[in-house]
Amino acid sequence: MTVTATRVPDHAVRRLTATLYGYALLTDLVLLYPLYALLFADTGLSVGQISSLFVIWSTSAILLEVPSGAWADAVSRRLLLCLAPLVTAGGYALWVLLPSYPAFALGFLLWGAGGALSSGALEALVFTELDRGGAAGRYARITGRAKTAGVLGALASSLLAGPVLLAGGYPAVGAASVLACLLAAAVATRFPEHRGRADPDDAQPVRTGRDDRIPADPHEDLGWVASLRAGLAEARAVPPVRSALLLVAAVAAVWGALDEYTPLLARDTGVDVSAVPFLLLLIWVGVTVGGLLAPAGERLTNRGYAALLGVAALALAGGALIDHPAGFVLVAGAFGAFQLATVLADARLQARISGPSRATVTSLAGMATDVTVIAVYAGYGLVATAAGNAVAFAAAASPYLALAVLSVTAGRPGSRVGRAAAEPAGLTGRTVP
Repeated sequence: MTVTATRVPDHAVRRLTATLYGYALLTDLVLLYPLYALLFADTGLSVGQISSLFVIWSTSAILLEVPSGAWADAVSRRLLLCLAPLVTAGGYALWVLLPSYPAFALGFLLWGAGGALSSGALEALVFTELDRGGAAGRYARITGRAKTAGVLGALASSLLAGPVLLAGGYPAVGAASVLACLLAAAVATRFPEHRGRADPDDAQPVRTGRDDRIPADPHEDLGWVASLRAGLAEARAVPPVRSALLLVAAVAAVWGALDEYTPLLARDTGVDVSAVPFLLLLIWVGVTVGGLLAPAGERLTNRGYAALLGVAALALAGGALIDHPAGFVLVAGAFGAFQLATVLADARLQARISGPSRATVTSLAGMATDVTVIAVYAGYGLVATAAGNAVAFAAAASPYLALAVLSVTAGRPGSRVGRAAAEPAGLTGRTVP
């Protein structure tokens, strides 16, 4: 059985992508990003207290990730995308209005909640609307560009934070950050969202090998508990979904965690502290290029995807162990490749989800990523303490080499990684391989 998706005018897809890019840019255009650690230190917090705040932040995000995904599936994904920056803005306002450990802790709770509200809901809304418009095959390239927009927002915040701090201190930086969040919430109201089917005959076939508790209709409206159960059941009972979910967590977590330590690696090359930002700029450029290469990445076969991970792992280890500023060219290339691999893994996951709890399943991938990130933090700390940052970066490349081997042995050699995005599950009447 083949089901044809109801097509909508191309201007609807253009509206979706323009809204997505603006939302991604504004949510990362937060001037507090490069300065909040300094704010904490200037308030008198110790390194231990600052570290405890990071734990609070991570824990809140992990605990709220899946429940918020189920809420998005049950109520409205667009609503949660509007609420997310507003909740985060409340945390930023607390930091600059009442600078103290309790306010910082509550602010991180709100930041974690805001991140959980948007995580899962954003990917689910974008894929669903593209699928409805017959453009699901463009998901990887569109999300790759959205990630690039986020990188540009972060770069702009880094450039603007210093001058704004000099002009108005932390209150001005906080006000600018809150303003960016408010603008992001306003932009989110422009997201299209269709909760019901555009065509009553647009029914989805039941996929083989599925749990009977997973509704076959991705457009079915469920309550919060039912959405949560359906998402958990699909992630557990459908092997292609489960493997894609785990791939997202494995690919995204390691390099995402390493990003926090790149300033330390740069300093260890012997450059002056003032030159560290220029080395980090190379990494930002690499990540930007990686996101923009998504259209080319869609054509990669399983062997090509494995090669991408393997070459990136070798570049990461080699660039770190060179112990020279020139090594950051290799590190930047590795980060760009990992960004591309993450976009492709996310596209594969979205294509394999066929039940109504898309945001819930995506949030499960986010939670798995967050848990893995914490494990990477712990492992990095142990290795770096014993052998230094360069060795820790090289050791962190080993999981990607293992993933490269698994990518070759687990899939058909000739199948394309991007094929999953071009043939969404449920539209072809069969399970996407």
